[in-house]
Amino acid sequence: MVDDNFGCGSSREGAVYALVDYGIRVVIGTTFGDIFHNNCFKNGVLPVRLDHDSHQALVAGLPEPRDIDVDLVDQRIDWGDGQARFEVDAFGKECLTQGLDELSLTLSYQADIDQFEANYRANYPWLVPTS
Repeated sequence: MVDDNFGCGSSREGAVYALVDYGIRVVIGTTFGDIFHNNCFKNGVLPVRLDHDSHQALVAGLPEPRDIDVDLVDQRIDWGDGQARFEVDAFGKECLTQGLDELSLTLSYQADIDQFEANYRANYPWLVPTS
């Protein structure tokens, strides 16, 4: 769990890399820096935004560090005596549940890319360099 506006500042790009290297896959807070938030999805980290009251209930319900259950599919967090729901962007959710980063997502369209390139070469041969 993190405080308000986590990931804002000069290290916002590198912050996600450090979390991933440390093994963290979920960050729970109320607000995040925009670049940090987007980089989380690009690097396999789920940034969970909770409303203030749910965040405070979670903090109060965890007086010491322990495991909690974060269910991305049902968009729910369960801990001891409490539960909170969260919203997540559908595209980000799909990428995380399928284990896709930007490169693997692009490569999942390889057949379409190849077809476009073949059509382009056939229709505009004068624009395609030869060797």
